[in-house]
Parts: sequence; C-alpha cells; structure tokens
Amino acid sequence: MSHGTHEYEDDPRNADIRISINGELFHRDEARVSVFDSGFILGDGIWEGIRLHQGNLLFLDAHLRRLYEGAKALDLDIGLTREELTRDIRAVLEANGMVSDVHIRLMVTRGLKRTPYQDPRVTVGPATVVVIPEYKLPSADVAERGIRLFTVHVRRGPPDVQDNKLNSHSKLNCILACIQATKAGADEALMLDTRGFVATCNSTHFFIVRDGEVWTSGGGYCLGGITRRNVIDLCKDNAIPVYERDFSLTDVYGAEESFVTGTFAGLVPVNEVDGRTIGDAAGAGPLTQRLQSLYHDAIARQSASTTV
Repeated sequence: MSHGTHEYEDDPRNADIRISINGELFHRDEARVSVFDSGFILGDGIWEGIRLHQGNLLFLDAHLRRLYEGAKALDLDIGLTREELTRDIRAVLEANGMVSDVHIRLMVTRGLKRTPYQDPRVTVGPATVVVIPEYKLPSADVAERGIRLFTVHVRRGPPDVQDNKLNSHSKLNCILACIQATKAGADEALMLDTRGFVATCNSTHFFIVRDGEVWTSGGGYCLGGITRRNVIDLCKDNAIPVYERDFSLTDVYGAEESFVTGTFAGLVPVNEVDGRTIGDAAGAGPLTQRLQSLYHDAIARQSASTTV
C-alpha cells in the first residue's frame, strides 16, 4: 500500500474545530463557501500551508511573502494587510485553543462571481479568505522509513503556460501526476520539466546526494519552496556543498541518497525511484539524517525566539 509525505494519524479533536471564513468563525460542519466563489468555479486563488509548533507559526514571514507575491501576480486584492491577516490566523488558533502540532491551510480566492465565467471583471465583492487549522502531525514512520517515487509523463510546464511559482488552487497537473504515481504503486510522483530534466514532485521538492554534494533542480519549473530554501541555506551554513542545477534521471538512479522536502513533513528520505533502489534502501542516509537534524534544530531555535 502506498503512503506519502502527507500521511498522518487522525486526531479526534479535529471534529470540533472552528474555521475562519472572512474573519467569521464556523464549526467545521457548518463552514461553507458559495458555489459562485471563484475558487470553486475556476480554481482562481492562492494558498499556503503553515505549521504551528510550540506556539510559533513557522517561517510565517516567508509564507506571507509568497502569498502576497502570488496575489500581486494574479492582480488579486486580498483586502487585508499582512498584519491584519496574521491577526485573523491567530484569532482562529486562539478560538480553538491551539498551541502546537497544528497544520493550517490558508486559502484566498478572488471572491464571488455574479455568473460562472472566468473574467475577473464579473467578480463582485471582496476576496474570500479561509483559515482551516487542524491538529495534524506527519507520520514519524514515513520520515524514518522513506518513500517510493515514480516518474510520470505529466510535465512541469514553463512559466508562459502556467508559472509554477504561483501556489495556486489550480493543481490539476499535480493531481494527474499523483494519480499516475499511485496507479503505478508509488507514494508520490517525480515530475520532469519540458526539457526532460528533473523538476520536482507533485507535492514536495526533490533532492539527491552524489559524492557528498546535495543537488536540487534549478528551480525554474517548481514552486519557490520554503522548506526547500531553508534546506539549501542550512547546507550553505554548514559547509555542505549544494547545487541548484539541471540533472537527469540517470543522475537520480546513481545517487547515494535522495530526499524530499515540504512544509508538512520536513525532510523525508526517498528509497526508490522507478524501481531503482537509492542508497541502501534502509531509510535516511547519513547526509539526509544530518540535514533532518539541522532542520529540527532550526525549528527549535525559531520556536524559542518567537511565539504566536
């Protein structure tokens, strides 16, 4: 049975959480958006996934910077300053009595349409802002055991088709990639760019280790991942050679180690790609383990310095 980096244990507390919709709180069973909302009709919106750890909204500044940059690119007026949006996030966390082990899905759509049509000029009213906080911890077993990837035919397109830097609600290419990987018996999809070089995974960023060096894609065909950037910076700060570069599946198959990164799960080892064993297939390799430790330390330092 396949398992991905977003595997988690159900928490019964989530049955009674409150969700914020435009600043108003609703029980999860009563939280609704209109069928005329731009997000529902068209996937016209942007989102962020944010972790609450020991009272700290991890890397919040980076998440909000990416959100507001995406909104500007889409000519979407969120209608709130960063400070106001942060207060809304904190308010729903306080209403739920949440302090740690929480994953937040922050979603912003263009708002209501007066008719189902793509033109932003038929939007009426302000943006729709939704904050869904859930008690959710990544599976420790997955982080230790690792995952299997399958290279899919669905490609990451160039920015003149749909810019991968936009963390948009329109994720159909990633969903199709995920479906193909699942049908192949893998946990997640490895996606190539239009030139055939490795780009990213359907929901995480991809790294390999060769001769003590850490490689990841050049970044032109993937989301500007926050955990990805943190790991690159950790490598630089700790004298670990790291390169953002083009590389092929041949480089992947011959790698000593591989791992993926994401906001929810952090660093997760990859043990197999397209049926080829990576490393010794016994979980995280030595450099991946070191980076996992460095990342956990970075989270601990941030949690000790700031709180919600």
